[in-house]
Amino acid sequence: MSKYHPTAKQKIRVLVAKPGLDGHDRGAKVVARALRDAGMEVIYTGLRQTPEMIAEAALQEDVDVIGLSVLSGAHTVLLPRIVELLRQNDMSDVLVIAGGIIPDEDVPLLKEAGVHGTFGPGTLTEDIVKFIQEHVRE
Repeated sequence: MSKYHPTAKQKIRVLVAKPGLDGHDRGAKVVARALRDAGMEVIYTGLRQTPEMIAEAALQEDVDVIGLSVLSGAHTVLLPRIVELLRQNDMSDVLVIAGGIIPDEDVPLLKEAGVHGTFGPGTLTEDIVKFIQEHVRE
């Protein structure tokens, strides 16, 4: 369990992004709204973001968490690249989570690459909120 307990002045900052060419963002918007409702500060980058754009936005916004939504099937290429860019920018302490269509057999590869949690279709937004609250680093 994390030692991080945000106050009104110290909210958890989350960047929600859609890497790749996928044009469907309803799920990302639902999750972003749930995180906001839970008291987190949410920055949504919009559709069709490159790994470089996401890493740069995370750096500029000084986020605690990056939530990535992938439906395109390119998660095994895009997500490890984002984590690598974070490492190159001394941002290894940022919690990286992913949701969308991610086959169970790909989850170990993503965890090994540095994705901390994956959430498939039907995941309760409360479970995502709880995961972030328990795993975000100070």
